[in-house]
Amino acid sequence: MSDKVHIFDTTLRDGEQVPGCQLNTREKIEVALALEELGVDIIEAGFPISSPGDFTSIVEISKAVSNPTICALTRAIKGDIDVAVESLKYAKRKRIHTGIGASDMHIQYKFNSTREEVLERGVSAVKYAKQFVEDIEFYAEDAGRADLPFLAQMIEAVIAAGATVVNIPDTTGYCLPWEYGAKIKYLKENVKNIDKAIISVHCHNDLGLATANSVSGVMNGARQIECTINGIGERAGNTSLEEVVMIMKSHKELALNTGVNSQRIYPTSRLVSRLMRMRVQPNKAIVGDNAFAHSSGIHQDGFLKHRETYEVIDPHDVGVADSSIVLTARSGRAALKHRMENLGYIINKEELDEIYQDYLVLADEVKVVNDDHLGVLYQKIEIKKENAGIKS
Repeated sequence: MSDKVHIFDTTLRDGEQVPGCQLNTREKIEVALALEELGVDIIEAGFPISSPGDFTSIVEISKAVSNPTICALTRAIKGDIDVAVESLKYAKRKRIHTGIGASDMHIQYKFNSTREEVLERGVSAVKYAKQFVEDIEFYAEDAGRADLPFLAQMIEAVIAAGATVVNIPDTTGYCLPWEYGAKIKYLKENVKNIDKAIISVHCHNDLGLATANSVSGVMNGARQIECTINGIGERAGNTSLEEVVMIMKSHKELALNTGVNSQRIYPTSRLVSRLMRMRVQPNKAIVGDNAFAHSSGIHQDGFLKHRETYEVIDPHDVGVADSSIVLTARSGRAALKHRMENLGYIINKEELDEIYQDYLVLADEVKVVNDDHLGVLYQKIEIKKENAGIKS
């Protein structure tokens, strides 16, 4: 089996479903070009039947982008597929992503239908789309809660109909990692034509398990991860691109790789955050403001002695300029001395001890001590020296 994991970015489709974060066509092109530079394999550019704006954006992104495959989402409806085909007419590499519900919950309550009927609709949609586009991805919506034998039957049928990628979504983010991985393994072992298609994982973060489930999926044979920048998306969001990419890069024992240029992760994260006016939470893994910030004295001391004591990722690998030492009341003398020396303030041990006592009082007051504060503390030592007739 190939060790290449394809990165399917759905920031412009599933990610853009965050209320109040919609982008116009110009902004979507800017994000798409950034994703191309990042090195993603597939860009899901939108759901063209949903609005004229989405349709236009897919057309213009197809013109602007050269390397990634451009994907358009549809329901298992001929009219949706016709519009998707038209929206992709300028794409150098094109994919139609069609599908239908696979769980009894969706079949009964969403479609008011039967397993037999939804299976027929799914197969028909794939066959119809295949007349226009070679690369067809099929999504078995709510596969995370689907009956396994029926899911296997559905996947086998759509591959036979021409699907090149089969998407096994944990649509509600319900699965546990071992459970989701076992589901992928079951399909690998029980769908006789599974070697004719790539298995894709599309996990939501309702229980905070999207990244873990996606990694479990690829460890059990999936070779495409559907994800978004900053983990944005419907409800609690989608699998975070930066997390899965850096997990695979950091854990060499997984023997999995992507084509992503990890040094473009942080700039792309900032771009999406700015254009969507959606701030990244400070403690967000990889791209949050605090991801490479150290404020505890014990951590700061260990970090200053050897970076890998408290960092498993080099910030430069994801495009972050450097780690940071944040001076708070929890910081120790080592961090204070390090920052003061960086500012050109040379002090001996006795002076450091004296400054540190004033520093702790100040830190309790202001919460975070900045360089100007340190200048004032150092000035007090200088004045004391002058009064004592000591030259620096």
